[in-house]
Amino acid sequence: MKKIALILTLCLFVNLYSQQKAINQKQPNVILILTDDQGIGDLACQGNPWLKTPNIDSFYKQAVRMTDFHVSPLCAPTRGALMTGRYPINNGAWATYKGRDALSGNPSTIADIFSQNGYITGMFGKWHLGDNYPVRPTDSGFDVVVQHKAGGVGELSDYWGNNYFNDTYFVNNEPKQFQGYCTDVWFDQTMQFITKNKDKPFFIYLPTNAPHGPLYVEEKYAKPYRELAKNKQIVSAEYYGMLANIDENFGKLEAFLKKNKLTDNTILIYMTDNGTANGISPDGKIGYNKGYNGRKGSKTDGGHRVPFFIRWKDGKISGGKDLDATAAHVDLLPTLASLCNLTMPKNQQMDGIDLGPVLLQKEKANQDRTVFVHNRQDWRPPMDVDETCLIKDNWRLINGKELYDMNTDKMQKNDIAAQHPAIVQQLLANNSNFLIHTKTNPEYYQMPAAIIGNPEQKEIKLTIQHAIGDDDGIWKSEQVAEGMKNSNNMHAIEVAKKGKYRISCRRWPKECPAEIWGIPNENPKNWFTYKTIKPTKVRIQIQSQLLEKQIQKEDVEVNFEVNLEKGKTFLANDFIEGKNKYGVYYTYISLIE
Repeated sequence: MKKIALILTLCLFVNLYSQQKAINQKQPNVILILTDDQGIGDLACQGNPWLKTPNIDSFYKQAVRMTDFHVSPLCAPTRGALMTGRYPINNGAWATYKGRDALSGNPSTIADIFSQNGYITGMFGKWHLGDNYPVRPTDSGFDVVVQHKAGGVGELSDYWGNNYFNDTYFVNNEPKQFQGYCTDVWFDQTMQFITKNKDKPFFIYLPTNAPHGPLYVEEKYAKPYRELAKNKQIVSAEYYGMLANIDENFGKLEAFLKKNKLTDNTILIYMTDNGTANGISPDGKIGYNKGYNGRKGSKTDGGHRVPFFIRWKDGKISGGKDLDATAAHVDLLPTLASLCNLTMPKNQQMDGIDLGPVLLQKEKANQDRTVFVHNRQDWRPPMDVDETCLIKDNWRLINGKELYDMNTDKMQKNDIAAQHPAIVQQLLANNSNFLIHTKTNPEYYQMPAAIIGNPEQKEIKLTIQHAIGDDDGIWKSEQVAEGMKNSNNMHAIEVAKKGKYRISCRRWPKECPAEIWGIPNENPKNWFTYKTIKPTKVRIQIQSQLLEKQIQKEDVEVNFEVNLEKGKTFLANDFIEGKNKYGVYYTYISLIE
């Protein structure tokens, strides 16, 4: 009897050991938090003397911090690089509007790769890499998506009337009304997603739209910073309040992970998408930027060097360490694939490198690599050396001619190109070799195209925000309400199926209907200034067809029915008012069955 009891006890211990081993061997979960327009100095743990971020500060003390981490100077290019492991110049998304804020060619994304390796994937917040098929987040590997559209809550391509509070967001592409502040919604939806899927490995992309403008937040978050703003120590109390709200939500997420025993085997990353937008004044005299020069959009480090904190206790990536290896947004995909032991597609093209051995402190960083920051806020390809920053270890080459040593000149005030011509030439040669391969990619030349006639999206919506053209962009709902006009009028589309299509041209979006000559009667954004426009005609041009129709007083939309051949093409559409013509604000296209 004692022998049987001993055998049963041993079996129990073996079974428990096997279960524990299986738990220990479970692939790690991943949560990637990306905030919008928060700079390197916009955290207390980064030395900000006024901002209170206790929860992120606590995480900072536990995490491995990459202190020389670079992204793009603007949001959409950074997001595309994170999703594809490819530089913006190689994935097609190098601007924030004018048709270049979408991925080209339906690439394999980080979410696709996690999904193919058995992970359930979720995205909550800002996508900004295309609002139409085939590059919506649901087309790009994410199982569950709660998002706003375009580049920000309340922009003209987003659901009309959104203003950060009690908005309508899109749940797997279907509009749904939510209650609460936008950042609270993203974090709450993240935790609901985890609750439903915590027994499976999950990959979560949590890109908040805050603290991107407009600077809306509850007064209780902004109030502690009112006096600082009044005394011109900081630029905006609302901006700091938005950061305080993010910190509060981060603390709630940490508590949730701990309660559900998910902390240790979750790779948690906190980073931002570009330099600060409102943490310092344009002249840099007000605010705090950790001693760096520049802000959002800048080629200097203040525009693209960002905080990057990562913790994975079970993987031995923790302990409050600083790593000064040169790293970039394109490295995230290969690094996470390595850490999570993911099988990569054989044809996966990437510009980034695997930083896993560096994070695990098994290898030293490659200090000989060059990181490329090519930037152009336009539909045309980035220029070869103008508007660029080439990064190699402590060196920065800007516009191909200004050289700075970050070890001795953190503010990048002293151009020493004349003293180091060999370094300048080496960086330029590295850039030339990089561009040789870039210019063979179709993404470099071809515009990202929305696909019409595909059952995955029966009706596509095009807006003037994404229209190709040479004028400054129209991207705010306020600008549409005021009747602002420009000549941007062209959209890249791909016809998936030969047939007859309806093209509907409108002044107002479908969720806020009114006559083209009129003003909406019911509108949640009643603080806008509304002005009428009175075009007399609408003209479209597509596949060698030039069509024109008169606008009647009662017209909410002007519809064209056109026969289209399969293939890529461009749609140009204009309102015509006397001798003037300007781009149509909203266009809807569907296949007539």
